[in-house]
Amino acid sequence: MIINCQSCEKKFVVPDAAITSEGRVVQCGSCGNKWKQFPLNREIKTQIKNLDSKKIEKKPQIRNQIKKKKPIKKKKKREIDLYSPEYLAKKHGINLNETVSNLKSKSNTNKRVSFGFYANLLILIVFLIFFLKLLYFFQDKLIVLFPFTETYLSLLFEILTNFFHFWRDFVTNY
Repeated sequence: MIINCQSCEKKFVVPDAAITSEGRVVQCGSCGNKWKQFPLNREIKTQIKNLDSKKIEKKPQIRNQIKKKKPIKKKKKREIDLYSPEYLAKKHGINLNETVSNLKSKSNTNKRVSFGFYANLLILIVFLIFFLKLLYFFQDKLIVLFPFTETYLSLLFEILTNFFHFWRDFVTNY
């Protein structure tokens, strides 16, 4: 099926099955005009074939020399200039009036040292092991000073030994 754009009159070849009896919205690839296209009737198709078969000479049509142009949409102007010195200083802390040497010295003083998650976890484990070893070393003195801690300390160290044996068996068996 051949369809014509309604504004620029450009012709397009479209498969017959692409346009159903309910019609379909199509868009011109040249000018961008959109319209609802309905399928051509068989009568019109036969008339077109008859005209082609008779080879009637068509009179040259004079088209309008002025083509319709789509209005150009103007971009919405931002209220804030993203590259203005005031905006950069307020939003990002960038001062354009500073010299390069001031920026280098400022960046060196503002460096923050961060360990990261796994380094902090490792440090926590090391301190926990150190604290438990220290507690194990002073266990007898703590029990003499605080007699009620004997059951708590014995349970704590029993749990730790059970956990150690569980982990050792887990690693050696698998």
